[in-house]
Amino acid sequence: MILKKNVLNLVHGTKPTKYMVTKQITNHEQNLRIIDQVMITSSGLGITQLETEDTEFTGRHITVNDRKRLFFGSCSYLGLELDSRLKEKAIDCVNKFGTQFSSSRAYVSMGLYREIENLLSLQFQAPVILAASTTLGHISNLPVLVDSNDVVILDAQVHSSVQMAVQLLKNRNIPVEVLRHSRMDMLEDRIIDLKEKYNKIWYMADGVYSMYGDYAPYEEMMHLVNTYEQFNIYVDDAHGLSWTGKHGCGTARTALPRHPQVFITGSLAKAYGACGGVLVFPNEDYRRRVRNCGSSLIFSGPIQPATLGAAIASAMIQLSDELPKLQQALQDRIKFFHDRAKELELPLISTSNAPIKFIGVGKPGVGYSMVRRLMDKGIYINLSVFPSVSYKNTGLRIPLSLHHTMEDINFLLENIARELPLALLEEQSSIKQIYQAFRIAV
Repeated sequence: MILKKNVLNLVHGTKPTKYMVTKQITNHEQNLRIIDQVMITSSGLGITQLETEDTEFTGRHITVNDRKRLFFGSCSYLGLELDSRLKEKAIDCVNKFGTQFSSSRAYVSMGLYREIENLLSLQFQAPVILAASTTLGHISNLPVLVDSNDVVILDAQVHSSVQMAVQLLKNRNIPVEVLRHSRMDMLEDRIIDLKEKYNKIWYMADGVYSMYGDYAPYEEMMHLVNTYEQFNIYVDDAHGLSWTGKHGCGTARTALPRHPQVFITGSLAKAYGACGGVLVFPNEDYRRRVRNCGSSLIFSGPIQPATLGAAIASAMIQLSDELPKLQQALQDRIKFFHDRAKELELPLISTSNAPIKFIGVGKPGVGYSMVRRLMDKGIYINLSVFPSVSYKNTGLRIPLSLHHTMEDINFLLENIARELPLALLEEQSSIKQIYQAFRIAV
């Protein structure tokens, strides 16, 4: 068959000069080719797959390509990975227990697990399990929670870790649908259509979406939970923990009460400053079933002593009076970012109080140019490009943390404001096209 477009043209957005004749390929193979070409292009430009050259990490800077650069690429929003208490606890646990405890949790777990899970239960006011990662947590959770006569509806932008785990459900012929992002009107229509056919209807979403930093529509989701007894919600709040909520419980636990139809997961690998995925259950029965039957809790390796120690030390901070001060310091930086971006008339896509910021640039070529230009100015920043976002919705993804000073943020934004018109001109694009691509009213 005739392939629609050369993959290289698809990545760069140029019109194809000729067609390629090839065998018919699947959507999966096509996606792999696109992702592979994106990484070949971006790594060839020296903006991805980099390695730091530092002898120590400060949080604020990294050294890549022999140059020290401001680092706007970390999701450690509270900067706790460098907190002396976390480091000291990690070292203490290594000294006491060694570098690893190599045993399946189905047989025996280190007592450190009991300590951290008790602290997490206090934090979330609910039964919990600590998994080795959020991804492995989903892999344990979903095949146990979702029954054979259930149906799953995925938000179109739900994290890939949830989508990966849902593939296990498809192997059991459980129907899976994808819904337009945060469209609760469409979701209710699907609930009405499906509620007579299935025992449970599961809607899976992020608490804070990892690209734009927008929130799940919690109020509307909870209304649907209270309206339809078959409707269950499963929220991945990986980017929502620690920096917000009482005791750092996150956006989902703050907005959603403990309810038999509400399931929450989160990550200790971001603002928490440690590692692991926390699974939060409405009751002990669900927790027991996943603990006993979850595949990655039986067959995958455990979290090791140093990381368990760091998580324990972080949990003590989460439960202390110190946390609100850290949360407020981050909010001060977020507000400054919003105010300065508005003054500079930058196309900021979301103004939620989440620490993930996204400045739209439109076409991928503009994004590549912007990252190179900012690196020349001594700044490293993440680029979000197709297929992570829609083709014309390329943007600069900027996670803010307590490692950044106000001066750092101002330096970043002023350089973006200075370089963006030049990058747009270089790629024959315009600010107007960015606004049109993101449907922003001028």
